[in-house]
Amino acid sequence: MEKPERIRVLYIDDEINNLNGFKASFRLDYNVMIASDTADALVMLEKHPDIRVILCDQRMPTQTGVQFFEQIRSQHPLPIRVLITGYTDIESVIDSINKGNIFRYIKKPWTDTDVKSAIEESNKFYIANSLLTLKNEELEKAYLELDKFAYSVTHDMRGPLMSLLGAIDISKNSDDISEIKDTLGMMEKSVQKLDDFIKSIHEYYSLKRGQLQISEINFKEVVADLYDLYSIAGKLEHINFTVNVVQNDLFRSDAVFLKIILNNLVANAFKFQRHDIVGKIVDLNITVHKGNVELIVRDNGIGIKNEYVNDIFKMFFRATSSEIGSGFGLYNVKDALTKLNGEIFVTSTLNEGTTFKVIIPSK
Repeated sequence: MEKPERIRVLYIDDEINNLNGFKASFRLDYNVMIASDTADALVMLEKHPDIRVILCDQRMPTQTGVQFFEQIRSQHPLPIRVLITGYTDIESVIDSINKGNIFRYIKKPWTDTDVKSAIEESNKFYIANSLLTLKNEELEKAYLELDKFAYSVTHDMRGPLMSLLGAIDISKNSDDISEIKDTLGMMEKSVQKLDDFIKSIHEYYSLKRGQLQISEINFKEVVADLYDLYSIAGKLEHINFTVNVVQNDLFRSDAVFLKIILNNLVANAFKFQRHDIVGKIVDLNITVHKGNVELIVRDNGIGIKNEYVNDIFKMFFRATSSEIGSGFGLYNVKDALTKLNGEIFVTSTLNEGTTFKVIIPSK
């Protein structure tokens, strides 16, 4: 069984004999570091952020132990602070404990038992405090994501609905059949945008809540429905959509997550085409080889500005205003790939096209 990592402890004392005695007594139990003044101690704290417990003598030449702990509290909040002091300093110790500058104190002269007890209790508090800090960071991130999510939902759902209501109002007050047909087309686009957004939200929650369901994957079957859907769209929009699947090996993964990845990448390739050119293309190539699948989606559409390439997988990010998107698609792709231990690579040239390359290992 692998031994647990030893607790890193920093001991500060201006008396060399005390430093040497401390290190000799506890070097086998802990990862001991020593400093003869608080300036050296600050340097060690900067170099070793994994220091968990700091023990400092109250009577130091340039500043007291209490003053030192007050100084480092904001810059180095995680290490647990233990003061070594005599009875004459007890009032300042109690005041420092009440202010939260130190966790506990050890009376001089200290014993091995006192020190070990202080370090072990401090380490337990360090672990609990570190976990709490991590949870608070996660909670803050979740609240930020929820805030952005709520804004996006209200904005992106309200837009199509307002367009739909406007088109209905025009139709109600028009007797011109041609104008009514135009407004019906506007209504259809608004409903389609709303449906796309709802699908994206459904995929988002499927990824967040769902557990992997591993099964054998036949990629020709996986892309069959995708091809039927987008080949029709390709004919209507004059986009040449080609699919090529090479699979001679067994591949195991989550079919739903794979479909989310493929659907979003292909949907983007269709959505972000250049409307002013002929010969529009979307190519999907799938190759299973040596325990991996390589998915390549290539288009000759509008491309992505170089400064946006690193941001396109962020939730709600839109690299262009030429097409209305949910801002969920590529975020969902990245999330699915994280769960499948996959990678994605992007190459893009503005006004020439984009290629997404995905590599996913078999489970």
